Amino acid sequence: MRAHRVYVPRDSAALALGADRVAAAVAAEAAKRGIAVDIVRNGSRGLFWLEPLVEVQTPSGRIGYSNVQASQVAALFDSGWPARAIQDGEREMAPVDPHGSWEAPMPDCVGRVDAIPYLAKQQRLTFARIGVTDPLSPTDYEAHGGLAGLRACLALDAEAACQTVLDSGLRGRGGAAFPAGIKWRTVSRAEASQKYVVCNADEGDSGTFADRLIMESDPFVLIEGMVIAALSVGASEGIVYVRSEYPHAIAMLEAAIGIARREGWLGADVLGSGRSCELRVAKAAGAYICGEETALLESLEGKRGVVRAKPPIPALSGLFGKPTLINNVITLASVPYIFAHGAQAYREFGMGRSQGTLPVQLAGNIRRGGLVELAFGVTLRTLLDEFGGGTASGRPAKAIQVGGPLGAYLPSAQWDLPMDYEAYAAVGAVVGHGGVVVHDDTADMAGLASYAMEFCALESCGKCTPCRIGSTRGVEVIERIRRGDTSTRQVTLLHDLCDTMVSGSLCAMGGMTPFPVRSALEYFPADFGLPDGAKRAEAA
Repeated sequence: MRAHRVYVPRDSAALALGADRVAAAVAAEAAKRGIAVDIVRNGSRGLFWLEPLVEVQTPSGRIGYSNVQASQVAALFDSGWPARAIQDGEREMAPVDPHGSWEAPMPDCVGRVDAIPYLAKQQRLTFARIGVTDPLSPTDYEAHGGLAGLRACLALDAEAACQTVLDSGLRGRGGAAFPAGIKWRTVSRAEASQKYVVCNADEGDSGTFADRLIMESDPFVLIEGMVIAALSVGASEGIVYVRSEYPHAIAMLEAAIGIARREGWLGADVLGSGRSCELRVAKAAGAYICGEETALLESLEGKRGVVRAKPPIPALSGLFGKPTLINNVITLASVPYIFAHGAQAYREFGMGRSQGTLPVQLAGNIRRGGLVELAFGVTLRTLLDEFGGGTASGRPAKAIQVGGPLGAYLPSAQWDLPMDYEAYAAVGAVVGHGGVVVHDDTADMAGLASYAMEFCALESCGKCTPCRIGSTRGVEVIERIRRGDTSTRQVTLLHDLCDTMVSGSLCAMGGMTPFPVRSALEYFPADFGLPDGAKRAEAA
């Protein structure tokens, strides 16, 4: 009898909700009833409100069951499952309940998973395999297009490979949005006996989890991207610097690197090309500032994570003084698609100078949190209403912070602005890593502004005065305003302090902290006890 293939995710979100217990219950019930099942521990699809999302392979596709608990598994089998999934897949399903079915005796069937509107409306290029494949199966990876990009890269010389990245329009997905191809070409043309590729996987921004999803759900795509990068710039060693709070990602990467080495994707003879590349994982230091590329390098060298002054830039003098290519997870994971399908295919997505797709991470007060990969140009309103389903509280949304804890708070008047690097910069906002955190109308924006300054004070490396001292003074000024001192002097002082931090800070930590403060002050003055429209000109 042919075994039923059942998929139970094993990423951190699903594990936190009991996925291991569900997998064990499925195996135990199947054995007790003499039903043959093949349990595949896949990654997450990124639809977190449905986790654990258990899927059954059928001739019509994979049929999903949402919020499955171990206590429900026996009832599932009593109903004729998993054979019943074939009939479930033929029925028209009701809309997915974003609140799940935690107390129900049976989990909800959501029908064919890839037909769920949340997924069907996306444009998944970088994240095409997450939740689909077994993350540690090289056979599965290749069957779904893996290694096509690396094989294409091996047919190119270094200059042509770097030009491919330039032509694609790929920009750094870590926040700075610097053209990736320029970095690659700079490192490639640098003269040195040793070069490095470093992947910045110190994903510390609030509301972000795209890097984690790649590392836990499709680690081979990151490995492939890093090997392509190394061969393109002349590096023989790559390091993935992973935040210490990601133990499952670290374990998955280390296992995947071992498998890749065994398969000949790494080592002294990459895919029989005679070219070498080795990768290793380094656990981060647990400091937010180590997400800044030069502080990251200091940490890798065994030093305290403190920002370096530039020049020299890391591309010329980076790790141990050698030319170093530093990109984040999503940047490097985007590379295999570009090489496999061509630069022009990637440029067909996006708008203006923002080419390709952006993994948007919906979090905060939202009904359907998860990952949405779409071409640049999508609006916050579309993300909030069509994908997120509004707020989890059911109250009106008030502000949306984009780009992590140092991103601006955008009011509803700006939710129709296309997500584009230049369009956001024009209004003092940043796309950043694509984190989107929603707040409803009960949010205290003055308190959130104060938190931004306090966060900077706590996480600053302390090297430059504007960041170290400015953030501390910022907390004090905001608290005076919140206590009722709304005088012109205090408001002007806060604006001047923000100017000093933007202009004088050594890195983006201090330079971006004013973004949430200024936006909260400008768009939500009433939360500070100020009259509407209390801007700098009026305050002065």
